[in-house]
Amino acid sequence: MSLPTYPTVSPDAGVHRRVLSENADLMVVSFRFETGAEGKLHKHPHVQSTYVASGRFRFFRDGVPYELAPGDSLVIPGNVEHGCQCLEAGELIDCFTPRRDDFLAVPTP
Repeated sequence: MSLPTYPTVSPDAGVHRRVLSENADLMVVSFRFETGAEGKLHKHPHVQSTYVASGRFRFFRDGVPYELAPGDSLVIPGNVEHGCQCLEAGELIDCFTPRRDDFLAVPTP
């Protein structure tokens, strides 16, 4: 049996998102950022963890800045405003609980 594959989408300029795996309780997502790209400030009810696989990022969580480098991670509670700026091109691996159903929707052109 083969695992499902998910398309890569670009939610913002210089940002590429791909769901790696998911079920109703948990979702794992790869975000690739170009230098200077931003994950705009937002919030959602899901608890999110982010792990820096490569690159350097400045995160904002509830107005507090954090600089993260490869091997660093951060947990973002549900309904807390957050976003990031990419200081050096790289990849984040994010986990969401429960699953982000909006990430499974087919994007429209």
